[in-house]
Amino acid sequence: MTADSAPPLLRMRDIAKQFPGVRALTGVDLTVHGGEVVALLGENGAGKSTLMNILAGVHADYDGVIELDGEPARIHSPKQAAHHGITMIHQELNLVPELSVSDNVFLGRELRSRRGTLDRKAMHRRTTELLAELGLALPPQQPVRECRIAERQLVEVAKALNGRLKILVMDEPTSALAAAEVERLFTVIRSLSRRGVGIVYISHRLEELKEIADSVTVLRDGGYVGSRDAHTVGRDELVALMVGRPLDNLYPRAAEQRSDGPVRLEVSGLTFTPTPGQSGTALHDLDFTVRAGEIVGLAGLMGAGRSEVLESLYGARGPVTGSIKLDGRPYAPRSPRQAIRRGLALVAEDRKAQSLVLDNTVRFNTTLAALHRFLRPWRTVNRRAEKAAAAEQNAALGTKTASVETVVGTLSGGNQQKVVLAKCLLTKPTLLLVDEPTRGIDVGAKAEIHALLDRLAEAGSAILAVSSELPELLGICDRILVLCEGRITGEFHRDPAHGPVAAQEAILSAAMARQAVLASGSTLVGSAHD
Repeated sequence: MTADSAPPLLRMRDIAKQFPGVRALTGVDLTVHGGEVVALLGENGAGKSTLMNILAGVHADYDGVIELDGEPARIHSPKQAAHHGITMIHQELNLVPELSVSDNVFLGRELRSRRGTLDRKAMHRRTTELLAELGLALPPQQPVRECRIAERQLVEVAKALNGRLKILVMDEPTSALAAAEVERLFTVIRSLSRRGVGIVYISHRLEELKEIADSVTVLRDGGYVGSRDAHTVGRDELVALMVGRPLDNLYPRAAEQRSDGPVRLEVSGLTFTPTPGQSGTALHDLDFTVRAGEIVGLAGLMGAGRSEVLESLYGARGPVTGSIKLDGRPYAPRSPRQAIRRGLALVAEDRKAQSLVLDNTVRFNTTLAALHRFLRPWRTVNRRAEKAAAAEQNAALGTKTASVETVVGTLSGGNQQKVVLAKCLLTKPTLLLVDEPTRGIDVGAKAEIHALLDRLAEAGSAILAVSSELPELLGICDRILVLCEGRITGEFHRDPAHGPVAAQEAILSAAMARQAVLASGSTLVGSAHD
C-alpha cells in the first residue's frame, strides 16, 4: 500500500453525468490508493458502470474532477485512459473470438519484424510469459472461441498487463466462474495488488468482499452513499446502503423439504454426445427425478455439464438417448418449440445472447414464446391483448420499465432478467429450467427472484436450477445434484431424513470426485451418489 503521505493513485471528485432525459450520476466520489482493491457496489442502475466508463474514457462528456497521482487529468477516450495506465475489463469480455490468444493480447499494438510483417514468434513468446505469470498454461495460437470463460477472463488480464497498467477495473469478473476459477482469479488480483496496481472491483457477490477487497464504496440512484472498511463492515449494513432498506430474507423458502409431490420429470440413462464442431460437455447415463413443488439444484465446476442437462431437456442440444418422462408420459426432446408445448420453459445462462432480442421491446420479448396465444383466426396478432398480457406479467414481477414498449436493451440487468422470467411464465410452464437465474444482478433483485422461485414451487411448479453460487443453491433448493465431467457424483438434501445433508464442503468434494479419481488412476467408488 502507498504511504499515507503520498497522494492516492486515483481520486474522482464530484463526478456527474447526464444522458438525454436521465441524470445518471450526481456528485460521486471514488478514491483508490496504489495496491488497494476497492469494491464498488450498488444495485443495477446505481451508476457503477457509468462511473467506470468515464474513467475508461468511454464517456468523454462529464462534470467533476479526476486526479491521477495528485494531478488533474481529463480523460476523453479509451486511448487516453490507456496512456494513463487505466484498463477496464467489462462483464461482456472484449475479445475477438476468431483470433488467437496472442492476437487478442497484442490487438492494436502488434509486434513487427524488421521487414514490417507481424512478428508472431515474439508475440507468442511474450503471451506465454504473461499467461505464465497468471498461472495459465494456454497455447498462444489457440483461438479464443475454444477457451473457457475462466480462461478468457485471464486472457483479458494478460492483455491489460501487456501495457502500462496502473489502475485495473473489473466488472463482475466472477459472475461466470465456479469456485476453483474464482480462487485462481483472486490469486491474480492479490499478485497485481502487491505490484502496486490499484483495482476497482465491481461485484454483486457480497460474500467475496472480505476475501478480496480492502475497502467498499457504495452508490445508490446515481449518488455516492459512503465508503466502508471491507474487513469490518457487515453484510446487512452493505445491503441497507445499497437498497436503502434492510432485506429481511435473501432466501425465502418453505420450512420443510418439499418431496411429496408427484414426479413431474423422470430421467433415466440420459446421454448426450456433442457432434463434431459442437461445443459442450458430454453427458453420461444420468438418472434423476424432479417432483412437482420441488426445486432441484445442479452444482458442479465449469464444464461439468450443468447447462448441457437443461439444454438437452429443452431440445436445444440435438439428439439424446435414454428415457425421459413428463408427468408419466414419454418425452423425446427435439426442439424448443416442442418443449414449450410440453410445458417446459428455459431461463438460459446468457440472457443477452440466448434469451432476449436486445434491440426490441419489453412487449416483444415477453410474448415471444407465447405468441400463439395472441393470434387471431386469420393469423394476425391481437396487439391489444398482447400488450395487456406483457404489462400484467411484468407488473407482477416488479419489472421497472417506463412501458412495455421500452427497448429491453436499455434496462438494467436485473430488469432484463425479470423480462426473461416474464417470457417464460407467460407460457404457463409446469417444469421451469433456470440457468444462473441471478447472474450479474443486484442483491435486491436477487431476493425478488428467489422469492418468485419459491412461490412457483409452492404453487406446484417443478424447478431445475443451475447456479455457480453454492450459497444460492443451498438457500433455495430442496435437493442438490452434483455433476462432474457429465456424470452425477453426488446427491444432497435439505432435510437429513431424506439423505446426505447439503453442505459446501461435501458438494465441492463431489464436484471434483471424478477429476481426483482420474488423476489417481483408480476406479470411481463410494461417491456421495452411491
